[in-house]
This record gives sequence, structure tokens and C-alpha cells, in this order.
Amino acid sequence: MDDLDREILNILRRDARTPYTEIADRVDTSEGTIRNRVERMVESGVIDRFTVSTRTGNVKAMIEITVDVDVHTGGLTEEFAEWKRVDFVWQVSGEEDIVLVVDAADTDDLNELISRAREREEVMGTKTRLILDEWLG
Repeated sequence: MDDLDREILNILRRDARTPYTEIADRVDTSEGTIRNRVERMVESGVIDRFTVSTRTGNVKAMIEITVDVDVHTGGLTEEFAEWKRVDFVWQVSGEEDIVLVVDAADTDDLNELISRAREREEVMGTKTRLILDEWLG
């Protein structure tokens, strides 16, 4: 990856629907160059997916999960990623092992997700943080 790739990624992070012609104008290159670079970044896995960020008015939260030391978190994170209302699943370092970023309809819905996570025998504990506001970096 070079500086041009990073500029393209910064534009796409803010709006993945930005037309290639607009990106080309902003970074002073051709539309074909942008198209080729984006395709290459998709094929190489640099761009994992194009997604939608929403402001639904729902309760957004991070559910931080600690698992037993003997648990391989890979399978567990894949399962959590399939749950409805889960936007992201992160494997993290620190006291917690997994973080779920969720978009719940209300606090009862959020509490259901927390309880569901706690019911797993591999889960030793959870902490939940409400997301009060969101900014794109």
C-alpha cells in the first residue's frame, strides 16, 4: 500500500458509495487508476467489505466479554458475529477478550443480548458500555 491507496481508503471509509470519478478528482488521478486500485485492495483483502453505518435511534453499546483462559476465541467470535443486532465483533487484548458492538431496539433488547452472552459456559463475565455518540475517524 502506498499513499494513494491510503487516500482512497480514507475517502471510502467516510462514504463507500463515493463514485470512482469523484475519488479520482479529489486525489488528482484517473478513474481507471482508482477502479484498478480498489479492485486490487478487495482481491488482496485490504478492503474486507463495503458496509453501511446507521443512526437508527436505537441503543448502541459495546458488550465486553471475558472468556475462560482455555477457550479459543475464534469459534466464539464467529458465532457472536452471526447474532442479529451485532454490528461488529472484535478480538481484543486487555482484561476482556471479545467486544461486541450492538444496535439494540431498546434496553430490554440490549439486556437480552447480554444475558445470551452470559449463558455461554465459556464466558466468565461481561461489561457493557453504552455508546452515547459516534464519529467517523
